[in-house]
Amino acid sequence: MLKRIFTATLFLVFLSQPSGAATTLKIATIAPDGTSWMQALRKGGDDIAKRTEGRVKLRFFPGGVMGNDKSVLRKIRIGQLHGGVIVSGGLTEVYPDIALYNIPFLFRSYQEVDYVRERMDAQLLKGLAERGFISFGFSEGGFAYLMSNQPVRSLDDLKGKKVWVPDDDRISRIAIESLGVTPIPLPLTDVLPSLQTGLIDTIAGSAIGVVALQWQPQVKYLVDEPLVYLYATMAIDRKAFEAISAADQAIVQEVMGGVFRKLNKQNRSDDASAHQALKAQGIKYVTPTPESLQNETKIRAEVERRLLQQHILSPELMESLKTHLNKQRQTAAP
Repeated sequence: MLKRIFTATLFLVFLSQPSGAATTLKIATIAPDGTSWMQALRKGGDDIAKRTEGRVKLRFFPGGVMGNDKSVLRKIRIGQLHGGVIVSGGLTEVYPDIALYNIPFLFRSYQEVDYVRERMDAQLLKGLAERGFISFGFSEGGFAYLMSNQPVRSLDDLKGKKVWVPDDDRISRIAIESLGVTPIPLPLTDVLPSLQTGLIDTIAGSAIGVVALQWQPQVKYLVDEPLVYLYATMAIDRKAFEAISAADQAIVQEVMGGVFRKLNKQNRSDDASAHQALKAQGIKYVTPTPESLQNETKIRAEVERRLLQQHILSPELMESLKTHLNKQRQTAAP
């Protein structure tokens, strides 16, 4: 009799459970609240909650409140977070090849960027998934430019400068070292106070990023030559993601994939507007010397050599990237 009562009770408890357990994915980002990035991410989260009938929710922690990318990855490992919107350089600890497009002076135009990304993004996202993180595509941050308190027209002008690099970005560090400068590694959250106190006086950033993070009052000059292509992605712990039902995973993939495609397109337009804003605020655009421009090929080759030597990037992916670039340039040549 007791056994029958116990079995019936378990059955009733089972029936009372919702058809799918609710999951809240906690996502950190450095993007300040209120920016177009956060508006798009939050809308995506709302759409996911609605379409999954509340089974999957996204909770965002904006403005760097969870620390820099390294801190976010550590909190993901211990289960305090499930994911983060992280710049490519911040993910090299997990998957070094994710920063393939970050080689300095790699791309000459957005046409080259689009051609290569169309053919290689999926391969990089697959590699990231194999290392435990699900992503929904890349969103570009624009080209980074050197910005400083004094005009920089040549490599000689960089000597003695206190140049910032992200503390967890090996490629940026190698790139700055290849210019003959010893970089100062700092987390992203320390850049503004370090500019204000003079700990650093030169940064590399995209126009849209500098405006969003309010760094522009601390610099006066921009070297008008793209240094490196910037991009970010949302990376979610694969185990946490696969704990969701297959149907809900498909919804998250569809919604957030659309969000990142939209952001990727919107950010290019916003970056152009940010350049106009920098000029309107008095930032002077400086043209580098012809000698400096000629040195770009040597600098890129040196960075590539060091990245391969230190096993940071795979030779196969590097060769594939070069092949695509050469094809695009041959096609675009008059």
